Amino acid sequence: MRITPKNKGKSLFPQALARHRGWILLSSLLLFLVVWNLMTAVFKLPSFILPTPLQVAARTWKALQDGSLLYHTAATLLEVLLGMTFGISAALILGYALAKSRLLENLLSPYVVASQAIPIVAIAPLLVIWFGPGLTSKVLICALIVFFPVLVNTLVGLRSVPENLHDLMLSMRASRRQVLRYLEVPAALPLVLGGLRIGATLAVIGAVVGEFVGADRGLGFLINLARGQYDTALVFGTVFTLILLALVLYGLVAALERRYLKWQRPQKL
Repeated sequence: MRITPKNKGKSLFPQALARHRGWILLSSLLLFLVVWNLMTAVFKLPSFILPTPLQVAARTWKALQDGSLLYHTAATLLEVLLGMTFGISAALILGYALAKSRLLENLLSPYVVASQAIPIVAIAPLLVIWFGPGLTSKVLICALIVFFPVLVNTLVGLRSVPENLHDLMLSMRASRRQVLRYLEVPAALPLVLGGLRIGATLAVIGAVVGEFVGADRGLGFLINLARGQYDTALVFGTVFTLILLALVLYGLVAALERRYLKWQRPQKL
């Protein structure tokens, strides 16, 4: 990097970290595995308490080979994707309506906030009782847990549009659709995608909570099954699968941000 008067004095340390981020992540992962393996060796813990990384890897590979892990992962992924679709759609529609109507916001905001004050663990058993232990209850749980962060970010994003820009669009005889497309959507998109980042990880939690309450498939069901059989290695493997699933969803939202928020990036000098 050439030091110019504009960037002179700026620290190059963050840029070095960005270049070596992959190696740093790999090193931290290897350190975690080494510490984990040392704990099992030093404390001589039985495998049903804390299995070694190799035991977890072997059991996970076995679950992949017999198809059980892929089957339950597909079930959880379907619940998460459907829940996110319905939750995000409802949040965007209601968020736009609340942003445009103070009266509607005053009427509905207390109910929306009150619904989020109740833990999803308390609502999940009711949804399973009302809609059964099948797909519907899990999708509703995921939708509810995704709904609030996307709704709030949509509302804040639309309300953050400067009033003078609204006046400018109106002076140019822009229709409501044009104002939405060319002004409000670009202005609210950074916050909406930020809400999606949160919702993507929360949706996985919602699906697992629903499967814990009542299900015959899914990664939450697999954890319950492995726990009852003291198959701790499979529990670890399933938990790591959930982490991977959440990371993939988070990464997809981050990819959307890179695709549609290019205009926010600072230009390289």
